[in-house]
Amino acid sequence: MFRPPFTRVDDPRRIHAFVRGYPFGILITSGEDGAPYATHIPFLVRATAEGSTLIGHVAKANPHWKYWNGQRAALVIFNGPYGYVSPSWYGEQPAVPTWNYIAVHAYGRPRAQTNEAESWPLLAAQVETFEAGREPPWRPDLPADYRAKMLAGIVGVSIPVERWEGKFKLSQNRSEADRERVTARLEASAYPSDRELGQFMRENPDVVYPERGGAAPRGTMTPKRDTIAELD
Repeated sequence: MFRPPFTRVDDPRRIHAFVRGYPFGILITSGEDGAPYATHIPFLVRATAEGSTLIGHVAKANPHWKYWNGQRAALVIFNGPYGYVSPSWYGEQPAVPTWNYIAVHAYGRPRAQTNEAESWPLLAAQVETFEAGREPPWRPDLPADYRAKMLAGIVGVSIPVERWEGKFKLSQNRSEADRERVTARLEASAYPSDRELGQFMRENPDVVYPERGGAAPRGTMTPKRDTIAELD
């Protein structure tokens, strides 16, 4: 992923937090013919002493799992809120339009999990995570025969992450005043994704204003004004 220095986020704590907040990913591998094959599924991220692992599952009818032998490289893409940024919002002119967005890429080698001993704990962990905060939370207290039937129809996937790439493109190449204007206009937008993006910018000032110092995540730096960076 192309990442100008001022958009880079490499801090694993922030990346893990982002994936937990936006867990629906796109898992991409190459098929036997070399063409890319993608599946959209939710993931859990588990931090370990060795690094981190993504876990999820697909329907057994999906042939994608047959490529998950622990050897073939894969990419998982996580997207966050995004929004169009109008140059009319800037105090500094001339300027051009752009988009702000957040994306995280994870690289690893998926392994299929095809037996109940592996699949059931994975499913139970997903249910516990995604039911959290719901009243009342649903519990997977299923009849044994029904549970066995459901488990027979899925395949789990485990991906030890070899490399993370975070890109938080949030107008860091603009002046502080322009960044504040962008945040305010996004927060006031009629579009839900714009408002979510504006809220994210408001709640993460260490990313949006890295020049202020403090708890900026590793990998960020103060940007220089560069209109070419508006293109991506």
